[in-house]
Amino acid sequence: MTNTLFQDFNERSKEVSKYFMFLKSLEQGTTKLSMQGQGGISKIKEIDSELIKTLKASGFLLLYNLVEATMRNAIEAIFDELRGQGISYDQVKPELKKIVLKNLKKRNPDIIFSSITAISLDIITAGFDKKDLFSGNIDGLKIRTTATEYGFSHLTNYAKTGNGSDLLIIKTNRNDLAHGFKSFADVGKDKTANELLEIKKKTVRYLRQILQNIEQYLSNQDYLDSATAGTP
Repeated sequence: MTNTLFQDFNERSKEVSKYFMFLKSLEQGTTKLSMQGQGGISKIKEIDSELIKTLKASGFLLLYNLVEATMRNAIEAIFDELRGQGISYDQVKPELKKIVLKNLKKRNPDIIFSSITAISLDIITAGFDKKDLFSGNIDGLKIRTTATEYGFSHLTNYAKTGNGSDLLIIKTNRNDLAHGFKSFADVGKDKTANELLEIKKKTVRYLRQILQNIEQYLSNQDYLDSATAGTP
């Protein structure tokens, strides 16, 4: 299960990395526009500085997409593991029981009723819908809160990840763009391509370490309630 999770994360990370490397080459002038003029003659044109600002701002959208998709898939992997291992409601930690009940509260009782056969098992995932997990609100604090709720570690190597501190910048800029509070030029004017690359690197390292924490959480079955250990 986690292999698929890491594979998706790596593919998305590569997409983001390619974009920021392209952005850096544009800012440095090593990549230029080639435009075909009259008579089929190509002309080299410098990239407009305002366009570069817009492209930089778009980088925050890509980064936020990576963050939210990664964490949504990670939480889905936890529920997939519980279902795959045949874990019952009585076996999971109290914190997870609360999450299960909150999920059920959001659902139509008629739909839940039709999807449950063995209630102690099916109730775990019956109310789960990954679309409800995050919606423009995820940053380092949200990940730490989520980790506490589910019981996996949020600890990372601060020197390499900043413990996800850059995620607040990413979320804020993404929301300012998504809701029209700021223009792309306004958001993109304050960061160099190198600064954005550094934010990207730390964000990817942070997310990878969080995924590794979740992998260990699943491997050790830390979702189980110690009080019911050994209960079939």
